[in-house]
Amino acid sequence: MPLSTFKFKPGVNTEITAYSNEGGWNDCDKVRFRFGFPEKLGGWVKYSLKTFLGTCRSLHAWIALDGSRFLGVGTHKKFYIEEGNAFNDVTPIRKTTTNAATFAATNGSTTITVTDSGHEAIVGDFVTFSGAATLGGNITAAILNIEYEIVTVPTANTYTITTSVAANSSDSGNGGGSVVAKYQISVGIDTVVPGTGWGAGTWGRGTWGSAATTVAGGGSIRIFSQDNFGEDLLFNIRDGSIYYWDRTNGLTTRAVELSTLDSNAPTVARKVLVSDRDRHVLVFGCNPIGSSTQDKLLIRFSSQENATDWLPSATNTAGDLVVGSGSQIVSVTETRREVFILTDNSAHSLQFIGPPFTFGLTQISTGVTVLGPNAAVAAGDAVFWMGNGRFYVYDGTVKPLPCTVRDTVFDDFNFTQAEQVYAGLNTEFGEVFWFYPSASASSNDKYVIFNYDEQVWYFGSLARTAWLDRGINEFPIAASGAYLFNHENGADDDGSALSAFIESSPVDIGDGENFAFVRRLIPDISFLDSPATANRTAVFTLKAENFPGTGYTQSFATDVTNTATLNHVRLRGRAVGVRVETTELGVTWRLGSTRLDVKQDGRR
Repeated sequence: MPLSTFKFKPGVNTEITAYSNEGGWNDCDKVRFRFGFPEKLGGWVKYSLKTFLGTCRSLHAWIALDGSRFLGVGTHKKFYIEEGNAFNDVTPIRKTTTNAATFAATNGSTTITVTDSGHEAIVGDFVTFSGAATLGGNITAAILNIEYEIVTVPTANTYTITTSVAANSSDSGNGGGSVVAKYQISVGIDTVVPGTGWGAGTWGRGTWGSAATTVAGGGSIRIFSQDNFGEDLLFNIRDGSIYYWDRTNGLTTRAVELSTLDSNAPTVARKVLVSDRDRHVLVFGCNPIGSSTQDKLLIRFSSQENATDWLPSATNTAGDLVVGSGSQIVSVTETRREVFILTDNSAHSLQFIGPPFTFGLTQISTGVTVLGPNAAVAAGDAVFWMGNGRFYVYDGTVKPLPCTVRDTVFDDFNFTQAEQVYAGLNTEFGEVFWFYPSASASSNDKYVIFNYDEQVWYFGSLARTAWLDRGINEFPIAASGAYLFNHENGADDDGSALSAFIESSPVDIGDGENFAFVRRLIPDISFLDSPATANRTAVFTLKAENFPGTGYTQSFATDVTNTATLNHVRLRGRAVGVRVETTELGVTWRLGSTRLDVKQDGRR
């Protein structure tokens, strides 16, 4: 028999049976497609060795007029502005008490009880003291006059903190008479807690008979939105306040509520955005002027070029609009030509039209869903998003996005944690990422990618909670744990080997009527920019099966190096699949069209 060429269709397809997917790929991890062929994803390294507190779900980068580069980092505990590899805490202050807080220490304990009537703090909140005096012997003023995370809240008037040293004597109601306590805005939560009971979740969410969705402590997980207004930064806690950080005040100055700069500004909102084309601050799902009640379908906008002018008048362009369908605005994405709005059951286009109306709002689709505030992303004039059980695209019209891995994603999906879904763009490779939680996970541990250049899908495992495409930064940035990572940087997982594989569906040898004996493998693989010091080796595993559905009966693995011309193998069956995998440090690769030397071996 002549040599058999293994040339597979680009992309991964798990929607059909493995046998019907002959000539295709059906499994992979850390692999993308370029020019129709699979290759290993780029690696990543830490953006900085500095860490932050909390789970990051918001990243935004901008450049000041003097060239300074800033990165806004919003977590469920803090809000930081990173500059020069330092995370500067600009979390707003919600309350300051003066000459009210006292401290109590117990001999031999690091637990300090703080009394401050009506403190309104919760477990996990942060407070900073100043003006305190020495307490409990070696609990010095220097030890007390720093930031603390609140450990317990026994009463409405007391809470506890933990000091770095234990007291060597008991002391009660002390700490001096000039204590200033500054309380930061209360922390949010980072995980949805499944609950039970009628009305615990929204209609249509999840499957029949599954646990309803509630959130610990009520409300939603902490999600920030943010955008720069020139050199300054606006950010918003979903269904919370809007804050303004003035760059001229420096990185040691905390952000303040926008309403303190203009009493007519919204005090509660779902999202804040600065319209790049016309320089209006847009606020979605907010309270109207003269009321503190949130309207989750109301859109308000400041006067043009003025973030602190919100009262509509004949001399400005401030105003408001109301979305006409749905019960709440869920996700907002800005494209090059419009602002795309998704409610819980509809899609709308917001466009700048100029005076006297300023903006026009058009409903463009109904009957669509979106899983969370960060589940949509714009690529040019198109918007891609993950809905409840399917994907969508808007490119002038809204339509379902055909997906060849749909069942693989949504059959292994934790809908209780759907709010955590994060969509990201990797424009260098024409990719849209969605990071999401698998069925057994409480946080994002999987990803699925749509390559809009190649029009193919692929997937894998990776824990990321936020993503920012390259722009002013050299590399895409992603958040995981307490760190940020530069992606598409090298070939490894932050200094450790990054394993990657791709596996095909079985391919008939000849017409599939006869058994065949595979004798030789002639590989076609390029190790791209892998350094000479790397072990440029891939493992090719051939798997043989006799009938569809019976599984592979034989397998043969062989190492393929960058200088290999052929590898001897021994394998017998009617159909053969191939798996290519690398586990070595520093190795990158791209697969071509592998060939097999096959000899007909009869029907038995």
